Amino acid sequence: MGTAAPAAVPSTALIHVSHCSPNSNVKQAQSALSGYGNGYYGSATNTGWADVYGGMYYAPPITTVNPELGIDFKNVSPKTMTTIEFGLITNGRLLAEVRDTGSFTTGAEIKHKYGLKNSVFPIVTPVHCVPLRITFADGTKWRNSNLPPRDQKVYQP
Repeated sequence: MGTAAPAAVPSTALIHVSHCSPNSNVKQAQSALSGYGNGYYGSATNTGWADVYGGMYYAPPITTVNPELGIDFKNVSPKTMTTIEFGLITNGRLLAEVRDTGSFTTGAEIKHKYGLKNSVFPIVTPVHCVPLRITFADGTKWRNSNLPPRDQKVYQP
């Protein structure tokens, strides 16, 4: 288990999110999905991964007709990141969480799409994507100290 990075470090000193776009009905070629990570969404079962709030999440499949969340981001920290968890936020409320794993080096611009559930929509107010938790290659971890309130509806199957 790695050591914790100072929680007081603002997310803007670590990641720059340039694009956050949830889409309810996407039509695209399956080949374009290669290499993209799956999104994670609330699960009533004990399968998946424990998020920053302690809820369990699973990854819905990315298909040509299911909803998806596109996030473009850049690592602006001096360290390589291996896991990044983002929250999709609207009106101060957490709608969904997604998790990306890989090797995100300093300055690397990442453009990935993540699967979402239909229950995220409709979205009627502007959205933004914020990092919730980051794990670095050296084992240190960062947790957003300004998390939106936990919404139990996110954890419904």
